[in-house]
Amino acid sequence: MASHRSPALWLATGSPRRRDLLEQAGFPIAGRIAPGDPVDETLRPDESASAAAERLARAKLAAALAAPGRPTDAVLLAADTLVVGADGVPLGKPRDAREAERMLAGLSGRWHAVTTAVAVGDGLRCRQVTVTSWLKMITLDPAVIRAYVATGEPLDKAGGYGLQGRAGALIERIEGDCSAVIGLPLADTSRLLAAFGVRPAWLTTHA
Repeated sequence: MASHRSPALWLATGSPRRRDLLEQAGFPIAGRIAPGDPVDETLRPDESASAAAERLARAKLAAALAAPGRPTDAVLLAADTLVVGADGVPLGKPRDAREAERMLAGLSGRWHAVTTAVAVGDGLRCRQVTVTSWLKMITLDPAVIRAYVATGEPLDKAGGYGLQGRAGALIERIEGDCSAVIGLPLADTSRLLAAFGVRPAWLTTHA
């Protein structure tokens, strides 16, 4: 059968985890488009995690769409992930090791939520999806928290930990989408991309 060429997929995210997830699913990545102006990721007072994640994903997408030199036929993908502590407060990336330790102490032995919002657009239209999963962390000894933070792994991750890294051994139960917890809900993202004609290479080759 004849193959069908998909539009070029560009990322409006610098996350290597999201890129890995897409490539493992078979989506060819044309490259990354850095926003012309950085997006302020400061959380607003009384803003829910889902509202904040959706706002930030849209803002990242808009910034990349407005970047100079963007290919006119590009389909862009942006995303944002937030962790919600047991007290209901959204947690972004820790500013330093001390804040990472505080975040992990607050999650220790308790259930918490992880919300990921994905926005896809081509300059003419935009579609978005938000997925929330629930996780329970084991009870962490303060020495374990300090040792984990000392690895440096928590400092660029929402909530101060990464499921796909060393902290995978710290999560005892997950209810929801594991790929969304890592940073990109693959099934929902695939449906979003399909609406723009972007499909995995293995599917376009044999469709």
